[in-house]
Amino acid sequence: MIFLLDDPAPKVRLALAEALADCEDAPRAVILPLAEDQPEIAAHIILCSSLLTDADLVDLAAKGNDVTRMLIANRSFVSRAVSAALAEIGEVPDVLALLENEGAVVSRRSLTRIADRLGDDAEIRALLLDREDLPSDARHALVEKIGTALAGFGLIQAAVGTGRVERITREACDVATIGMVGEVAAAEMPALVEHLRLTGRLTPVFLMHALCTGRVEFFASAITNLSGQAERRVRSILSDGREAAVRALYETAGLGRDISALFAEATMLWRREAKGEDDGLSVSEHLLSRARAAGNASCQSMLELVERLAIAEQRQTARSYALIAAREAA
Repeated sequence: MIFLLDDPAPKVRLALAEALADCEDAPRAVILPLAEDQPEIAAHIILCSSLLTDADLVDLAAKGNDVTRMLIANRSFVSRAVSAALAEIGEVPDVLALLENEGAVVSRRSLTRIADRLGDDAEIRALLLDREDLPSDARHALVEKIGTALAGFGLIQAAVGTGRVERITREACDVATIGMVGEVAAAEMPALVEHLRLTGRLTPVFLMHALCTGRVEFFASAITNLSGQAERRVRSILSDGREAAVRALYETAGLGRDISALFAEATMLWRREAKGEDDGLSVSEHLLSRARAAGNASCQSMLELVERLAIAEQRQTARSYALIAAREAA
């Protein structure tokens, strides 16, 4: 069999590959050269042979071409290590095959790497966003890529205008992110917060919206990240600290004096609402009403943005409810 590996007739080597592809006792000295043969011969070995180890497959992926990587991605079982190699060096077609392969074990780190490298591709984005095991920071990065793609679409720019498109897409991304943070597991929250900080998303408007809408876990994690204080201390101050202590905490997190006072007031209102002592108005409505009465233009401007985000989120919730109701009715 080793002698036949040098046969100049491809049909001979093809017959050898077909005969040995499913054989568990075939010699590796024959299997490995066949796996590196021309594609129609190598395909039988790469797709079917159980004798190829993870190291063999990673080596083949690194040395081979896109056809080789596509074959590896379509094996009935692709280990975590081999998936990681494809996530690192694979192109769109072979990574698509990997993500569509139910027998592929893809780690969360590899999913994040795929999102970083190939998240600009619409099909890759769609497959990643459909996965429940996609890390929250990678999910947010893909949401941002969708917003960027929409903002750059010529038809939308012509219909709405460049300036307005940027504002609309940013608000849409913020609403999507707020919806996301409500579903993130506690263990993932610090990583998501750090990702949002690095991407410049932890703006006062975004943080105020999170506080006003009761995303307390996320808000506490964000303030912990920004202030550098211990998480237990941050949670203690937010839940029952005096207003002066709350304001000092926000100033430590980098919020200005006027803004920190507004956040402290919002925290007191949120506590009342959590205890069931509200009067029917939301936290943002209370704050906006007081800012207008005080003639505070800077705070009023920020709160109007918060209100717009709240309205956009309510509209999205209503659309989702209507869609679910329509499906159930059908």
